[in-house]
Amino acid sequence: MDAAFALEVLDKAPYVTVSFTRPDGTPYGVPLSLARIDEKTFYFHCAMEGEKLDCIATNPMVALSAVTRCTPTVGPKDGSFTLQYKSAMAFGKAEMVTDKDEKIEALRAICLRFLPKHMDAFDDAIARSLKRTTVVKITLTAPPTGKRKQYDKHGEELKYGRME
Repeated sequence: MDAAFALEVLDKAPYVTVSFTRPDGTPYGVPLSLARIDEKTFYFHCAMEGEKLDCIATNPMVALSAVTRCTPTVGPKDGSFTLQYKSAMAFGKAEMVTDKDEKIEALRAICLRFLPKHMDAFDDAIARSLKRTTVVKITLTAPPTGKRKQYDKHGEELKYGRME
């Protein structure tokens, strides 16, 4: 599936697993709450220190993966056990945000995505915790890709980019 499909999956997923490389070369994947602001920029927030930041300092390249509409099912035509899903993958470069205005706008995007009904408390939260919050920016290095397995209302698998 194309980049637009993949971005939609990344936007709708309740979390996105971001995979880092530890300083010793071993993998480290963690589900994070990301907010996207354009076709290639994502943000997340975290504590001022920790394994994610250690990984970024050593190797800023990351992989993102997400799955939505994941439903075990029996294939309507052949009775096979299968899974309907929508998934996306992307690769990018992570960096800590140091500009105060960008940091606030990134946190605003995160809050708008996950707690839009509570934006009236945003300014107080920023005043309380901006100094103790790290914001990380992930810039995609290539368009994301997507994959899916779904059936239409007649039990035919939607293949080759065919939409509902």
